[in-house]
Amino acid sequence: MQDLHRDLIEGRAILPRVGCVVELETSYPGFAVVDPYGEAVEPVITYLRDLALDDNRPLTGRSYAYDMLRWYRLLWFLGVAWERATQSEASALVGWLRTADNPQRRRRRPDAPPPGSVNPRTGKTYLRAGYAPTTINHNLTVVSSFYAFHRRHNRGPLVNPVPESAAQRRALAHRDPEMPTPQFRRARLRQRVRSTDPRAIPDNLWDELFGAMTHDRDRAAVLLYVSSGSRAGELLGVTPNDIDWSGQQIYVVTKGSEDREPVPASPQALMVLAAYLDQIGLPPAHEPVLRTRRGPDRPLTYWAMRRIIQRANEKLGTNWTLHDLRHTAAQRMANDPSLTLAQVRVIMRHTDLATTGRYLNARVEDLFAALQEHYHRPRIERTIAPGYDSDDFKVVFGG
Repeated sequence: MQDLHRDLIEGRAILPRVGCVVELETSYPGFAVVDPYGEAVEPVITYLRDLALDDNRPLTGRSYAYDMLRWYRLLWFLGVAWERATQSEASALVGWLRTADNPQRRRRRPDAPPPGSVNPRTGKTYLRAGYAPTTINHNLTVVSSFYAFHRRHNRGPLVNPVPESAAQRRALAHRDPEMPTPQFRRARLRQRVRSTDPRAIPDNLWDELFGAMTHDRDRAAVLLYVSSGSRAGELLGVTPNDIDWSGQQIYVVTKGSEDREPVPASPQALMVLAAYLDQIGLPPAHEPVLRTRRGPDRPLTYWAMRRIIQRANEKLGTNWTLHDLRHTAAQRMANDPSLTLAQVRVIMRHTDLATTGRYLNARVEDLFAALQEHYHRPRIERTIAPGYDSDDFKVVFGG
């Protein structure tokens, strides 16, 4: 048994991709984990049902189901029943995630940049071949929550197999939300996550990206993204009834809360959108306005919009993402002297003002003109006021 644990941690064992996540016709839960024999895993069913009844979004249940599938694949491989899992299995999970390749990161093109390398044009790092530290931490959080749920019902092991941080519990027990988050030591097995500033698209590279759009639909989409700060899925759901042409705003369904809220849109974006709709005709009132160009008429999906950006990246040698357009909108607004940070928070629909404050940063590429002036500024020559002897200054101050 210990040999299998060590093999997983050292990357010498391959975890079989058995079982799957299936969508159910019920709402509580909406998803289930199925074992290699096609049977639903009952402990996960009850946990996901409680998660759904606790007013979590359906996509949250789907995400948690995939985390639980990863955990159960490890237990099946080790031959350990879920109620007998210990911290040894949690350590094996972390070790395997740190060494295994993420199937979502596979490169199909032989000339694709190496995983983890830095794009010389954008300065952004390509995704690593393996699992990100945030993915590992999220998986540990889900497994810990799963066992905490069953412990409340007197099921499962007496000790949660995922280690917890007592220092974190003490630090956050009576935290004042108006005060800075206190520092505390990470729990064992939790991964270090680097804190990086959001990466916005500089103006010169933005012009290149916009120029790579070959159709009014694509131009309208990127202009709406960068002027409204909408998330990828939010904008793709905009219908004719969601466009306020005279008010220069659109209505989107906010991720998480599912509230229908107005966001601004630039006159240029609305003008290009109007030209696009004039070409294809106005869709029905309940249908999204961004449509596919080939095949049957249907709404543009996230993956299709993502592919539009990927084609532009291949042409320009960049690695921008759809979410970088939202970062660009936030960075432009936050650094505009005519807008306050509180106003930008409302537009971006951030829950915390500190999130908006992350966009108040200066980048070297944005300071080119100021730096050129600094480099070419003549050196200051010191002079002595009339009436003083330069020799006396040298004696007193040296020189």
